[in-house]
Order: sequence, then structure tokens, then C-alpha cells
Amino acid sequence: MAGPLKVLITGSCGLIGSEAVRFYCGAGHTVRGIDNNLRRYFFGAGGDTSSVQTRLTQELANYEHISFDIRDRKEVDHVFSQFQPDLVIHTAAQPSHDWAAKEPFTDFEVNAVATLNLLESFRKHTPKGVFLFMSTNKVYGDAPNFVELTETKLRYEYGPELMGKGIPETMSVDQCLHSLFGASKLSADILCQEYGRYFGLNVGVFRGGCLTGPQHASVELHGFLSYIVKCAVTGKPYTIFGYKGKQVRDQIHSRDVIRAFECFRKAPRKGEVYNLGGGYRNSASVLEIIGMLKDKFQLTLNHSYQEQARKGDHICYYSDLTKLKQHYPSFELTMSLEDILSEMIHEMRSVTAKAA
Repeated sequence: MAGPLKVLITGSCGLIGSEAVRFYCGAGHTVRGIDNNLRRYFFGAGGDTSSVQTRLTQELANYEHISFDIRDRKEVDHVFSQFQPDLVIHTAAQPSHDWAAKEPFTDFEVNAVATLNLLESFRKHTPKGVFLFMSTNKVYGDAPNFVELTETKLRYEYGPELMGKGIPETMSVDQCLHSLFGASKLSADILCQEYGRYFGLNVGVFRGGCLTGPQHASVELHGFLSYIVKCAVTGKPYTIFGYKGKQVRDQIHSRDVIRAFECFRKAPRKGEVYNLGGGYRNSASVLEIIGMLKDKFQLTLNHSYQEQARKGDHICYYSDLTKLKQHYPSFELTMSLEDILSEMIHEMRSVTAKAA
């Protein structure tokens, strides 16, 4: 696809959405972002992204912001018919396990029904374009908890079969505990696959691990690494929920997520699924992160422990990136875990200083 693109991004003020806006605007494309700051409704003031909208609008001349609810099918169809996007990046979501249980209908409508609205308008108006969906590793439910695991001093780790490799796309999504959030995202995930495979459209599904970056509007219920850094820098108490603090996550910087998106955009496939995270090299437990903060950045986290783990939470999860790298050999992670922490700490200290 030669020349400037018309790019439509949902959740454009969120972590991945705003990163995508800056990338595609910086490359000279015309970008429209959809975001009605529903995150504030989910998480209160801590989740408010209005300041991101202001910065994007003021700093990027080729960015246009649209504030409406993508659950509104007619409005979605209107935007597609008028804008005719070449590339759709769908990152808008209700992202919390715990919140989903409070309002199941809202969670399902935002995550699943809105995705169907977007896919159908894409099929109707721009079927030769590319549609990228930001899915989640929670589509596997708690199935990763039942593979062979070993316990070490600071973390849980996979047994020999998956050690150093991680969870592949072939793991079953069936007959396990997902949480309502996991179920709604799985519904959207499968819809995206079907629109790719059944209708022959260029749709890519990316099942994210812990997606992170300095602009993450993290809260206790969402944004693991960013929230730990926020607590460490500000002195706010942090609660570890279960598994002795040895639960493991892999971290991928938002810029590397966009690099994966670009690989797919340039050589799209129809309904393909990829696990996307930091992999083994960017994996760490809560205890290991606490140790890194202290040893490498002289930050002491004021933390306490609650025995009860979050329902369906993964004990150990890091992504097997083999399939993604086989299909797109040019893709590599550019940000290490230490790089990510360093950037986050610098940004958090800057924000804290300005607020003082």
C-alpha cells in the first residue's frame, strides 16, 4: 500500500492506541482516533486519559479526535463510510478482570459487541484494508496454570517443555476459567479470526501479555508494572495478591507492539493469531521486580501481602514469540525489562515533580 494511509485507531488515548497515533502521524499518515474516555468510568480519576487527548490534538496536525462510544453501531458505520480507512487498529477495551464482574453487560458490549460493530463496518466499507486487533493472553483463561510448573526462591517457572519458550498459540482456550473479561475478549478474538478466515479479510489478532510504557494510565486493577513503579516512586502502598509474589509476567514496550503491528500491515494474513509479549528474556515475578527496583534504581517498594490470589490469575505467563518471528523475521524486541523500568521511573519522577 503505497503513499499516505488513512488510519483509524480505537482507544486512541490509551497506552497502545496513543503510541499508534504518534507513530502513524509521525510517518505522515492521516490519523483519526476514537476514544470517549470510558476508562475514567471504569477506574476513576486514575484512569482518566483526557490529558492524552489534549496533547495528541495539540501536538499532531494530522490527528483528528472523535469522541463517541463504539457500541453505537450507526456511528461506527458512519465513521467508516466517511473516512474509508486503509488501516484499522482496534485497541479500545474494558481491560480488568475484577471490573468485568461488576458490570458484565457493559464489559461484554465494550469488548465483544463493539468489536463486531467495527468488523462489520470494515467488511462493508474497506474490505481491502488491514484490521489489527489487540487481544489478550487472558483468552487462554487459567489453562497456563495447569502446565508443569516449578517453584524457585523468587519465581514460578515452567517445566522443561515450556521453560525458556513460553505459551504458544496452540494452547487451548476451552474448558478453563477465564473471568468475564477473558470471556468477552475471547469472543472478540474469535470474531476477528472469523472475519479474516470466513470472509477472507486481512485481520490480525495479537494476544498481548503485559503491555507497558511510560504513558500507561495504570491503576491497581490494571497495569502491573506501571502501577508498581508508580507506587515505588510516590511511596504509595502496594498489595501483592497471592502466589507468594512469585507470579511471573512478561513485559513488552508499547513501541515494540507497534513494530509488530507494522510487520503485519506490510504483509498481512487472513485471521492469523500471534502471542505478543516480552517473552522469556523480559519476564519477571513481582518479587524480582521489587528486587530490581531496589538494586538497580534504589527504590524501595512499600508492599504488603494478601494470601488470596485474584480469581483466574496466571501463576506464570510469558509469550512464545516463535510464530511471530517465523512469519516476520525482521521483528525483534528493542526494549529490555531494565530499559522499560528506567524509562518509566524517569517519567514518573518527572510527573510527580510537576505535580508537587
